[in-house]
Amino acid sequence: MREIITISTSQREILVDITARVKDIVKASGIHDGLVNVYAQGATGGIMIQENWDESVQTDVVNLLRKMIPRGVWLHDARDGNGDSHLKSGLVGPSETIPLGPRKK
Repeated sequence: MREIITISTSQREILVDITARVKDIVKASGIHDGLVNVYAQGATGGIMIQENWDESVQTDVVNLLRKMIPRGVWLHDARDGNGDSHLKSGLVGPSETIPLGPRKK
């Protein structure tokens, strides 16, 4: 089974919580045991499993990536000014696989 989640953002660097959307897709599938693979299609997106109850974690992740991979110093920037985004998404990775197990009663 394959479902597509389309995301549009208003910020250049942001973490977007898609947990509820993924849960809804899994629930609608009727599958209770197996693997869910979430994949970001595109050269500047990534998938990360991270806690979301405290917004500071999301801010810290974005700030860490900005410090590790600053904007405007990469060869690819000469093409589109987006070299850092490609490197950040490569570091984070394009996918996560989440195991599903039998539901607890």
